[in-house]
Amino acid sequence: MRTVDAAGLKIGDSHPPRIMGVLNVSEESPYDPSVFHEPAAAAEYVDVELIDEGADIVDIGLESANKRFDVLSAEEELQRLDVAAETIASVSGDAVFSIETRYHEVAEAALKRGFEMVNDICGFADPKMPDICTEYGVAVGKMASPPDLTSPGAIADVDHIYDALTQNGFTEKTIIDPAFGGWSEEKTVAEDRETFDRLREFRSYGRPMLVSINRKNFLRSIANRSTEDALAVSLAATSMAVERGAHVIRTHDVAETRDAALIGDRFTPARTYAESPMTIAELDIDTVKSAERHFEQMEMIPSTQRIQTETLTRVFELRDLDDQHVSLLSNAVLGTTARFIPDSTGDHGLLIATQAGLDAIEANLSADEGTTSSSLHDIFRTQIC
Repeated sequence: MRTVDAAGLKIGDSHPPRIMGVLNVSEESPYDPSVFHEPAAAAEYVDVELIDEGADIVDIGLESANKRFDVLSAEEELQRLDVAAETIASVSGDAVFSIETRYHEVAEAALKRGFEMVNDICGFADPKMPDICTEYGVAVGKMASPPDLTSPGAIADVDHIYDALTQNGFTEKTIIDPAFGGWSEEKTVAEDRETFDRLREFRSYGRPMLVSINRKNFLRSIANRSTEDALAVSLAATSMAVERGAHVIRTHDVAETRDAALIGDRFTPARTYAESPMTIAELDIDTVKSAERHFEQMEMIPSTQRIQTETLTRVFELRDLDDQHVSLLSNAVLGTTARFIPDSTGDHGLLIATQAGLDAIEANLSADEGTTSSSLHDIFRTQIC
């Protein structure tokens, strides 16, 4: 996992999770506490509510991402840039200032006026955006979006996030964002949840990852909470997101999110990464399906070639076993690479196997025609393999 330097702020596996606080200068933005139209008041909010609370990055939005509103043109965004630029000039605290936009001309104008980072919410749909960010040497967030500057959308089909993130390439300082939230009519809560389930997969790009999940509907709907009452679900998801590989958390609730991110970071397993004399990157992959998706999307093997053998070791604790279960499992692992270790009491044990070993166990159970074996085979087929 490469480290990105955002105006001196290091972002990556070897560094703490970074908190991106939000300021909006767009009258359409739905979260009123973050919306300002007067630079002095906006600067005070940034100092007191964002930086003093622990924000490492302040992301300033010029337009709302709400799907009910039309996308602003570059000219309309530029008309709002004055308030944003005057705000950061008045801030006394220390943070990296990011401009949220989809247009290269807005990004360049902002960088000339003191901004130090770009948050591209249209994922380089503007092909000149990566050139501008490279020219100015700045970090850039790249959100998975359709290749259309006039669309307010995010990718609905999770498998298509890969293509969206790779459109028009990367810069040396790109931070990827798989995109959460109802940016378009096509995006559903279920698709956001699947994206979150598969968050680890996007580490395969070897680049830091930004997530914006604060008070999002796919979390609120689980606990049946309104936006105003959704802080707890956001914090729970923040810890999980960091553990799954997120490096930057974009939020309106800075102090609380910082604490949740630090908890997630503390309990994140160490991941091996080295670049000399060869690059070694430990992947967060524990199933054949996730391995196949990784290889296919990274074009490391032809997409038509399936993984036949692998070394993905999985460990299962099995409880409430009876004598027949123990006997059947002990026989089923014979001749495979798997190990079944029953407890001395006989009612539970550990099963340690690669996916190939699990497949062999399933085949052995299937070959046995006994009623108990058939039941155990069903469990393996539906819940383990």
